[in-house]
Amino acid sequence: MAKRITSAADLKAIRDQAVADIDLRTGPKELRVTVHMGTCGIAAGARDVLAVLMEELAVEGAAKVTLQQAGCAGLCDQEPMLSLTDKTGAVFRYGRLDKNKAREVVRQHVVRGIPATEYLIKS
Repeated sequence: MAKRITSAADLKAIRDQAVADIDLRTGPKELRVTVHMGTCGIAAGARDVLAVLMEELAVEGAAKVTLQQAGCAGLCDQEPMLSLTDKTGAVFRYGRLDKNKAREVVRQHVVRGIPATEYLIKS
């Protein structure tokens, strides 16, 4: 059941959340996180990973991140996966993620700037 709006403050809170959600998905920023949402990724749990990323980025105040979705990256055995692109253009691909691993990628790589090497896909 949807939350009932009973005051102007409730409406403002909904507006503020919508603006934050849109900002998370648009505009060039320091980091770009792309969750691969092809059929194989979705079947492997990419929707859960995306939801956790949205939660963690909101909690961590990661205004420097743009969160996007893309199709299959061609590495079906590594799904669910995400690609993190930094401001230099370096791409880090993380694979076989779950909710906890996605949280760790945010806390370690996005917040602290240290790649979570244990989840990186080896090329």
